[in-house]
Amino acid sequence: MIRIAGLTLARGDRVLLRDADLAVHAGHKVGIVGSNGCGKSSLFALLRGELVLDAGSVELPPRWTLASVAQETPAVEIPAIEFVQDGDAELRALERELALAEHDHVRAGDGAGPHTAPDPAHVAELHSRFEAIGGYRARARAATLLAGLGFDEAAQARPVATFSGGWRMRLNLARALMCRSDLLLLDEPTNHLDLDAVLWLEEWLRRYPGTLLLITHDRDFLDAVAGTIVHFDAGKLVSYRGNYAQFERERAERLALLQANRAKQQREIAHLRAYIDRFRAKATRARQAQSRIRTLERMELIAPAHVDSPFEFAFAPTAVHARQLVRLEAASLGYAGAPPVLAGIDWAVLAGARIGLLGANGAGKSTLLKSLAGTLPLIAGTRHAAQALRLGYFAQHQVEQLRSDQSPLWHLRRLEAETREQELRDYLGGFDFRGDQATEPVAPLSGGEKARLALALIVRERPNLLLLDEPTNHLDLEMREALTEALQDYDGALIVVAHDRHLLRATADELWWIADGTLAPFDGDLDDYRAQVLARGRRRATEGAAENPGGEREGGERADDATGGERGDRRAQRRAEALVRQQRSDRRKPLLARQSVIEREMEALEGEKRELERWLASPAAYADDEKARLVAALERQGELTFSLARLETEWLELAEAL
Repeated sequence: MIRIAGLTLARGDRVLLRDADLAVHAGHKVGIVGSNGCGKSSLFALLRGELVLDAGSVELPPRWTLASVAQETPAVEIPAIEFVQDGDAELRALERELALAEHDHVRAGDGAGPHTAPDPAHVAELHSRFEAIGGYRARARAATLLAGLGFDEAAQARPVATFSGGWRMRLNLARALMCRSDLLLLDEPTNHLDLDAVLWLEEWLRRYPGTLLLITHDRDFLDAVAGTIVHFDAGKLVSYRGNYAQFERERAERLALLQANRAKQQREIAHLRAYIDRFRAKATRARQAQSRIRTLERMELIAPAHVDSPFEFAFAPTAVHARQLVRLEAASLGYAGAPPVLAGIDWAVLAGARIGLLGANGAGKSTLLKSLAGTLPLIAGTRHAAQALRLGYFAQHQVEQLRSDQSPLWHLRRLEAETREQELRDYLGGFDFRGDQATEPVAPLSGGEKARLALALIVRERPNLLLLDEPTNHLDLEMREALTEALQDYDGALIVVAHDRHLLRATADELWWIADGTLAPFDGDLDDYRAQVLARGRRRATEGAAENPGGEREGGERADDATGGERGDRRAQRRAEALVRQQRSDRRKPLLARQSVIEREMEALEGEKRELERWLASPAAYADDEKARLVAALERQGELTFSLARLETEWLELAEAL
């Protein structure tokens, strides 16, 4: 068990945690949530022994093995699969011992003495320990991890130094998973992964037998993996049982109760002050007035309960009259000097289309977006663009093209030199660049802040076609939610590649799948895609492994291979899936109808409650001749609060069922 008691943790002059307590039982999977900069990563550093606490205690079982993802990857020449196996320190130590024990060795000294034979008993003991820790299956285990994270068999044999930064982070993740740990600390593990790899990792973590502490801004990932949520809340660690969706519900209820208690307290304060103001000067009531003054002084004020997002922005209306924005005709897409990634593409993006792109890493999703944007020339074919096309294209290179020596305000003024500075500042404030941060250089900003700035610049250009390639990387939950809401209201065309399923579900009306060099509509939803990806991974693990020369099984076959029998059954499978979707639609109708009824009831009750609270906040409500009405109003207010909470709970349950 992890025990944290009375913990105070500060970074510089900023206190992150004050007198915080937490207990995490062995085997539990815990999601750590909170605003950016609240101290989540610092807590991990403390558990790794990299920070010193200011007060309190942190206790971990002394024999636990801890694993986490390194932030740097050495540019070594060893193959990727060997680098990943190095993550199991005990395995490597036993391999070295066996290598020494199984070969003749010389006596200590200058090496001129006679050779001595290995000790058979010692060698047998080492082999027994090696088998007990799964040493003979270690290479196959490393290959499975790498395959799940998108490395094919050829990539697994490549030197680490040949991989780019994002792929090296995947290697670090695989290396951490390779460690047979008791405690696994994962800080934003999905940032450098595509959707297929996220789905694989999600399933792997569900089966992980140790204790898991997970920081991520992917709510679907948290829902699937975490059984407990720990929230950084005003310098405390507050634990909630259940996944992230349950945490949101319970926290909303807690905040609603806190707000109701605060409103009740504010009414009591108003009543006391009104009494004091009326009778303080009267000798006959002076003692009672002084008593109420002391009551006010002793009263512990309840702070306002709110969860206000610092982000507030929207896309401007597009007013596009062209029916077709971009069209690729007989197009082959790819890079000079290499075979086409996609070939024979005939595809048009219509005004108002909302498309999510699916496919394994390397299938060609980013290549397609670059070709649509016109930043990657076609190998063959033609790209047609509407004359009124205003393109907004977000990809990682947009973040890298920001001028590090210039400010967010400077970047925005480049787009609109004639616009008043205050208007530009107000706009940047919607992306949480406020005060001095709007005029300070971009260089010290975090990856998430730079991504926010790049998005702000794209939104300001008022595009009628948005191409988004992993827009949520490094964004926190609040910014992801703000972006999702803005995209839901966006009336232009949208094509998005994202590993964030919440964003895809909320913004895409249709899904297209890239595989084997082709682009086609995906006949299903994200749940169907998840099932397909996991089934493909299981087939690869059980059927696709081949014996290597050492007698161990290797993984890493292509994820998109399909057997002839599967191709033959595809039509029947699609008919069955269509029937399932129809049945799902039939089940949704009564739920949607009940939701509409609840919404109308809540609207009526909220209107009544607003009128009631407006009267309760007025001095007239506390006049002597209004006592009976006041009592009735307070009772009615309680009834309304209870009824609204009950209806909201039912609405949320219906939403979850939907």
